[in-house]
Amino acid sequence: MDIIADIFSLLGGGGVVGLLFALFIIVCIFLGVRIVPQSEKHVVERFGRLRSVMGPGINFIVPFLDRIAHKISILERQLPNASQDAITSDNVLVQVETSVFYRITEPERTVYRIRDVDAAISTTVAGIVRAEIGKMELDEVQSNRAQLISQIKVLVEDAVDDWGIEVTRAEILDVNLDQATRDAMLQQLNAERARRAQVTEAEGTKRAVELNADAELYAAEQGAKARRVQADAEAYATEVVAKAIKDNGIEAAQYQVALKQVEALSEVAKGAGKQTVLLPSNALDAFGDAFNMLKGGSK
Repeated sequence: MDIIADIFSLLGGGGVVGLLFALFIIVCIFLGVRIVPQSEKHVVERFGRLRSVMGPGINFIVPFLDRIAHKISILERQLPNASQDAITSDNVLVQVETSVFYRITEPERTVYRIRDVDAAISTTVAGIVRAEIGKMELDEVQSNRAQLISQIKVLVEDAVDDWGIEVTRAEILDVNLDQATRDAMLQQLNAERARRAQVTEAEGTKRAVELNADAELYAAEQGAKARRVQADAEAYATEVVAKAIKDNGIEAAQYQVALKQVEALSEVAKGAGKQTVLLPSNALDAFGDAFNMLKGGSK
């Protein structure tokens, strides 16, 4: 205390006032200059009322009149994963697990319009999820998840717009079913697999029958073609014989008859072992006629 008294005595009365004034200026500067981090916004109040919102960087306020009432982080936040029950339009109870990401864009609206932001958003999301799933059947919930997520995000954004909040993402992490519904769906899936197997087997049998019928038809067509060729050959031979008869008269016909008789006797003689061949009385005449005709034809 003696040292402080000595300092004041050295400065004199005017020196004390100057020192106090200098200290006052330093305090005013210290209180009036505010540096806001990049990830925050500060809400300034004057006499309990909103004065301004300070963004990142150097900001100035009026000392002793203004004060920083709220320091709000503008980083993206994630709500804790939440599960809520919902009933689909076909009366199936499902448990939906959701997650929401958001960030505060207008702190002055957030701090003065809502007390617990996380709880308010969670309640809003739960209500919207129940309402949207109630409009869909279970199969639609499973197959149109992306569309459902997009619709929920849009509705949540509209609901929290007055709070100065931007919903960046809304996710449906899982859709759980009760055990009875799972068993029913498994039974339905097994029945569908069995039906597909039966359809595949029936289609295979049908295809085999069609191929077999095609093969039989092809064989019949080829047989018909062969018979047609044979008939054409026989008709051609008959035509040749008829032409020969027409050109050479009855001698050509007698020659053909005699030639057939000779061929028939030759076939009989080819038999295995020993056998007796009975010839008609005019057999030798037939050989002679054939030989004479052949001889006559060669002239």
